[in-house]
Amino acid sequence: MRVVSGKNKGMPLKAVPGSNTRPTTDKVKESIFNMIGPYFDGGIGLDLFAGSGGLGIEALSRGLDKVIFVDKDFKAIQTIKENLEACRLNENSRSEVYRNDYIRALKALTKREIKFDYIFLDPPYRHEIIESILSYISDNKLFSDNGIVLAEFDSEKNIASDVGVYSELKSEKYGSCGIKIYKVKNYN
Repeated sequence: MRVVSGKNKGMPLKAVPGSNTRPTTDKVKESIFNMIGPYFDGGIGLDLFAGSGGLGIEALSRGLDKVIFVDKDFKAIQTIKENLEACRLNENSRSEVYRNDYIRALKALTKREIKFDYIFLDPPYRHEIIESILSYISDNKLFSDNGIVLAEFDSEKNIASDVGVYSELKSEKYGSCGIKIYKVKNYN
């Protein structure tokens, strides 16, 4: 695993020890960012179910101003912090890392009234929760006017094309990995 492009291109990233996480492959990561970027002129991101932090770190490398990383696993949090430090992305308030489950994290972020430009959702495939998370994000307005959500899921599952204020922009399959990019509908 490595940072595919941007300021930190080529930097190796550690994987979370054990078999509880499933890192996004470099090939899939490259495809994802070609669909939503490939580079950014600022913005704030949320890497929910962050694992090693690979998606959020890639987004920072490609130009996001800040990413908030959330995972409930202690080993994942340690790995994210190590990867951010190795890439020097833990400086100047560019990142925040929290050990929390996704429900509590979303509630805490709602109270902070943060509006995310990019939200990366990569929950364990056995949990079919992407649609409920999209609904929560939509209902609580955790998105900027041009907000984009990237959802990674088991490609054998059917995920709704429209949820709340979100509408599917693009969809791809890479073996067992499905990717959907959602964009905010004409939001007022």
